[in-house]
Amino acid sequence: MLVSADKKWEYALGMIKVDGLEPSPEFKKLIEKEKRGEMTTVDMRKVLDKKYKIKE
Repeated sequence: MLVSADKKWEYALGMIKVDGLEPSPEFKKLIEKEKRGEMTTVDMRKVLDKKYKIKE
């Protein structure tokens, strides 16, 4: 049984919200781009790594 990208993201965001957190608007925009096929999850990770990586 295959699960749609919408359902996968719905589940993932639900898990975040269970912890009392809310995804940032920027993250939500990345999710929408991934759902539309404008970027891959690998692309998303690169964007997030670049933003949050600690500089040594």
